[in-house]
Amino acid sequence: MKPIIPKQIIIIFTSFFMFCAVLYTTLEIKGNAEVNKRNNDQLMEEPDEAYEVNGPLKLTVVLERIYVDGEVSEEVLEETIWAMEDFWADYEDWQLVTQDEEQVVFQMHIDDISPLLKSNGYFGITEEGILTIFDGKPDEQSKIIQSFYQIDVEKLESHQHNLLKNGIKVFSKDEYEQVLEAFKPYSAQPH
Repeated sequence: MKPIIPKQIIIIFTSFFMFCAVLYTTLEIKGNAEVNKRNNDQLMEEPDEAYEVNGPLKLTVVLERIYVDGEVSEEVLEETIWAMEDFWADYEDWQLVTQDEEQVVFQMHIDDISPLLKSNGYFGITEEGILTIFDGKPDEQSKIIQSFYQIDVEKLESHQHNLLKNGIKVFSKDEYEQVLEAFKPYSAQPH
């Protein structure tokens, strides 16, 4: 049986492709050599200049975290920056607030209550009848963390009033929101 493609045609095509490959490689090498020569010539033409190397950049970084309950925590860091790209990548999830040559301030809104509120926060009521979160159980010496709205104490049932006087411990964002919603109907102000 005769081959479908004669041997001479296969040899001609193979020779042609090999010739093209050698020609392409030669031209590519020659082109790269010319580019390298031009780059070297440009480098040789530029005058030698002394560049001052200052080393890494040192910045104060302030991280502000703003929690649902209004608490703002602030963390101050001293950063040594070798590459600005790395620095910005480290803080890509933060919002830039201010920046100068010595300090950068970032902010992040946290969808949770603050660690202070989780550890020692209690809802209560002031003597004036204002729904408030205290640092510790509500009493005259307790520090106020956040105040909300006036409660019409006349509308409260006695057990609700006692709960607020003794303090309602807050452990999570859900509890925080539930307490606010539960006492909203007793607000002295219109909604």
